[in-house]
Amino acid sequence: MIVEDFGNKSYRDILNKTKKPLKYYKKIVDTLINIQKIKINSKTHKVIKNNYSKKILTKESNLFFQWYVPTCISKKKIPSFTKKAKKILSKIFTQIKGPNTFFVHRDFHVSNLMDYKKKVGIIDSQDALLGNHAYDIMSLIDDVRIKTTTKLKNKIFNYYVSRAGKKLAIDSKTFQDDFDILSVQRSLKIIGIFYRLYLRDGKKKYLNLIPYTWSLLHLRLKNPIFHEFSKILNDYLPANKRK
Repeated sequence: MIVEDFGNKSYRDILNKTKKPLKYYKKIVDTLINIQKIKINSKTHKVIKNNYSKKILTKESNLFFQWYVPTCISKKKIPSFTKKAKKILSKIFTQIKGPNTFFVHRDFHVSNLMDYKKKVGIIDSQDALLGNHAYDIMSLIDDVRIKTTTKLKNKIFNYYVSRAGKKLAIDSKTFQDDFDILSVQRSLKIIGIFYRLYLRDGKKKYLNLIPYTWSLLHLRLKNPIFHEFSKILNDYLPANKRK
């Protein structure tokens, strides 16, 4: 592991100021693909010990049910909703097709990406796992801390697929489904974490990020793979009650 001081100029700072964000995102995507091209496994790279397994995905998404759900669904309905929703999510997580053979930073968003000597420096990689190649590009595109248009999201996504397709043997349909599943899982986790920070730690500022996180969730729930989950979400938690 190489440790170096990348300074304090993050890509979040750059993207908040520029009127042409795509060129910076392309540079970040190229860096990500170069990382993902490196063949690694837990035996040869002993620092990375775990796979981003269904068990971990489930544990993370459960934060939504633990911290957020009790704030907006009646106590009487919580057990029924939680049981049904978790069962559906478990089934959805089994539909992830991509192998857990790629380096996954886990927090690959612009606040952790630094502009250093005209290259992309990456910080806070201590929680890295072996996982699906859709995860980090999803974290970049569906970053809850910086708002981007759907048009820009699609351009970044298509650029990644066009550049990584042959190098990483990507099937576009399978990749899109994996991307959407992981995005929904991450958004549920983040909503749970932000409410935990508010309720347990008194950090109210994180509530300001909840509406955009919900908008990301709504965007990815359009995938037909979420039909059943969307229905139960609407039954128990209509859009006007999501806060």
